[in-house]
Amino acid sequence: MPKTIGGISNALHGARRAQFFAELLEAQQGPELDEVLNSWWGRAMLDTDPDRDRIRSAAENGTLPTTTMEEITGRRQEHTLQ
Repeated sequence: MPKTIGGISNALHGARRAQFFAELLEAQQGPELDEVLNSWWGRAMLDTDPDRDRIRSAAENGTLPTTTMEEITGRRQEHTLQ
């Protein structure tokens, strides 16, 4: 999905789209507008994920798998060595 106003608004529906436009219209050009687009792009990406309901439920229930930075670094190092 493109990180554009159109791309984001097409992925959002109903009240979420209206909230996006409300924040967009209040933001000043520059870093503030960039932050609105970045924040809502992430939300829109989650909205288009077919597993979004399962992921949201797992996060709310505390059962979403997590990892540490050490584990991530170790995996990256292993991948680099292969």
